[in-house]
Amino acid sequence: MSLMETIIDVPLEHEKNVFGQFDAYVKIIERTLAVTIIVRDGEIKLIGENENVVKAKSVFMNLLELSKRGNVITEQNVSYALSLSQDNKEAAIVEIDQDLICHTISGKPIKPKTLGQKSYVDFIRKKMITFGIGPAGTGKTYLAMAMAVTAFKNDDVGKIILTRPAIEAGEKLGFLPGDLQSKVDPYLRPLYDALYQIMGAEGYLKNTEKGLIEVAPLAYMRGRTLENAFIILDEAQNTTPAQMKMFLTRIGFGSKVVITGDLSQKDLPAGTQSGLDVAVKVLSKIEDIGFAYLTGQDVVRHPLVQKIVMAYESYESKLSKAEVKQEKYARRGPKGISIKNSDKGYRRKR
Repeated sequence: MSLMETIIDVPLEHEKNVFGQFDAYVKIIERTLAVTIIVRDGEIKLIGENENVVKAKSVFMNLLELSKRGNVITEQNVSYALSLSQDNKEAAIVEIDQDLICHTISGKPIKPKTLGQKSYVDFIRKKMITFGIGPAGTGKTYLAMAMAVTAFKNDDVGKIILTRPAIEAGEKLGFLPGDLQSKVDPYLRPLYDALYQIMGAEGYLKNTEKGLIEVAPLAYMRGRTLENAFIILDEAQNTTPAQMKMFLTRIGFGSKVVITGDLSQKDLPAGTQSGLDVAVKVLSKIEDIGFAYLTGQDVVRHPLVQKIVMAYESYESKLSKAEVKQEKYARRGPKGISIKNSDKGYRRKR
């Protein structure tokens, strides 16, 4: 392919945001797309193969547009713009940025940051029940909380109900001190953290006292009918099939439900089936239920978290393939004869 050269003008006030500290973002783009980038006096000169230069230019233009919209460019923005450039979808990053959900108590805008998150938010708007399924760091709970607070402030619902199963993450904590609320608070802390950030501690406490915001373990849901409420079930992979069915049958008129979970991080006892697994199989064809599947590309925490998630996904994929092969081998005899047809406790086929 032929080499090409192009120049992009970057306004002085956006240079630091687009280039990153010590031109860190420039180096990432240069390394990923195999182009030479020269930064000088508010200009970027791109040199490289035709296709790579076009991609690099598009990435810079989109980052510049994000900066002009008032966003603080992060490494996650750069990495995601680069990943979209491989599919020629880098323009989508600006379209995603146009979807403002709400602002935090400190005035920070909350928006979806990836195509997966945008699809997830759209499902919540359109469907009565939405399942958000994906690995840690993809914003499942946080975006659902932002949507809940927005619906509450707009009077679309009368209250917010947040719940999750009270299960330890792979260890037994024993008896916890204090009253019942003190015992369950550690399990619900991630929900409190998100609420404080979006609504503020004072707003949360005021609405909690009025009974308009409720945070409770899943076990407290039995026997209730939840009407005119925005209900979030977090960590749904740790529900049993009976618990999931119980929760889904609590929903009344005027309610919206979001169920989040990570199928790769189950804390249920060995041999116990996950209610989320069963729900995906049973409910996938019901029209008013949406399933948003997030992946490692949708991780919006530190870039290292994305690498960790993808490494585990690759490892688990190889492991599952090896288990399938092992199971097939176990079903067959040494010369490819089915064990059922051998005389080891089975009747031979005639």
